[in-house]
Amino acid sequence: MSVRELVVLGTASQVPTRHRNHNGYLLRWDGEGLLFDPGEGTQRQMLRAGVAAHDLHRICVTHFHGDHSLGLAGVIQRINLDRVPHEISAHYPLSGQRFFDRLRYATAYRETVRLTEAPVAADGNLAVTPAYTLEARRLSHPVESYGYRLTEPDGRRMLPDRLAAHGISGPDVGRLQREGRLGDVTLDDVSETRHGQRFAFVMDTRLCDGVHALAEGCDLLVIESTFLDEDIELAVDHGHLTAGQAAGVARDAGVRHLVLTHFSQRYSDPGEFERQARAAGFEGELTVAHDLQRVPLPKRR
Repeated sequence: MSVRELVVLGTASQVPTRHRNHNGYLLRWDGEGLLFDPGEGTQRQMLRAGVAAHDLHRICVTHFHGDHSLGLAGVIQRINLDRVPHEISAHYPLSGQRFFDRLRYATAYRETVRLTEAPVAADGNLAVTPAYTLEARRLSHPVESYGYRLTEPDGRRMLPDRLAAHGISGPDVGRLQREGRLGDVTLDDVSETRHGQRFAFVMDTRLCDGVHALAEGCDLLVIESTFLDEDIELAVDHGHLTAGQAAGVARDAGVRHLVLTHFSQRYSDPGEFERQARAAGFEGELTVAHDLQRVPLPKRR
C-alpha cells in the first residue's frame, strides 16, 4: 500500500530543548524515503519514530549549520552498519562540500553502501523519476542554502460514466490509455487530468523569490517559522522567517496544508504560532509541528 506522509523527527532551531530535538524530517513517498536536514540526534529520533535506515533513499541538506546537518555522521554510519541494499543519493550545497566530507568520514567505519554524492550548485532539477521530480531553489541565509520541492507528474483519471456512454469496458480501457484513441474516441473524451501532488521543504531563509517558487501550489509545505512576528527584526537579521511571514507565503501560494517548524527556544507557547499564522490570513489546514508527529499528504482534490 502506498503511503505519502511526513514523519517529523525534530523541530528545534539551533538549540534543542527538553521537548524538541534538532531538525529532522522524513518524507515517505510511496516506496521511497527522503530524509531532510538530519540534525544532531536524528538517528535516535528515527528509532523512536519507527524509521529504519532501509527506509532512506535520498538525504537532502538545505545548508551546513549544525542543527540541520550534525546528524549526518550517525545516519550515514547507520546506513552502512545496516547494509542498506539500495543506492542512496545525498544532495547538499556544493559550497559546503568540505563539511559534507568531514561529516561523512567523521570517524572510522566500514563502507558497505553506495552513497552517491549529488551536490547542488544552482536552481534546477536534481532528479527526474517516474514517481516525481526533485528540484532545488536558492534561499536567503547567511550561508548558502537551498530549499527542495518534489512534484509528481500529472496523470489521467478515467471517468466511468463517459466510458459507459461510449461502450468502452474491459481490456479496451487499457488499450485506450496506452494508445490515446480507440476508434473515434480519444482519451480526452473519457478522462480528465489528475494533477500530481506537490511537496516543498523550506528551511532557514528570509523572504525571497526561492521561497515563493518552492511553495507555489503545494499540497504540503514544510516551512521554518523560527520567530514570532514581534521579533521580525531578529528574523531578518539572522536570515529567518516569522510565523506570519511563513503563513503569508502559504496563503499567496495556495498551499493546502501548512506545517510550521524550526522554533526558537525563546517561545514557550506553540499555540501562538498558530494564532499568528491565522491572523496572516492562511485558511488551509495548519500544523504546528512537534517531534515524532506524522502528517499525511492531503487527499487529492
